[in-house]
Amino acid sequence: MSTDTPSPDPAHAAARRARTFLVVVDDSAERAVALRYAALRALRGGGRVALLRVTEPVGQAEWANIAEMMREERRAEAEQLLQGLSAEVNRITGQMPVVYVREGDAREQLLALLGEEPGISVLVLASSGAAEGPGPLISALTGRYNRLLRTPLVIVPGNLTEDELETVT
Repeated sequence: MSTDTPSPDPAHAAARRARTFLVVVDDSAERAVALRYAALRALRGGGRVALLRVTEPVGQAEWANIAEMMREERRAEAEQLLQGLSAEVNRITGQMPVVYVREGDAREQLLALLGEEPGISVLVLASSGAAEGPGPLISALTGRYNRLLRTPLVIVPGNLTEDELETVT
């Protein structure tokens, strides 16, 4: 029996399931758009979502105990935020995301993570609609640091509505 459609290639199907859409979790309003886009793409096209939260490094503290306490507090806040976002991703995709928490400069930590984790297939960022530009991370990755980026970058307009996200994913 012959058919016009080729049989599914198991290697191709496995690669689709293995795709990971990374979202940088910052404090911007457009983060929600990037997260929803990545979750819908993972749901509809196969794959999973990963979340990266980069915390600010603790500055000079007179006592080591205070610096450590501040570091732990920032990490706990990051984990609490990621827990809520993970629940949202799980609600949409049916699976929990991979979660990364790092301390330092967001651009540096993002590039380091992408270099360390070859399984991350797509970086999803949402642009700001503000007059001052798309946002510092997008500006850096599409400008001066673009030569360091070896992962496809999807820039989602940060002002997309739920219906528009449904349509484009």
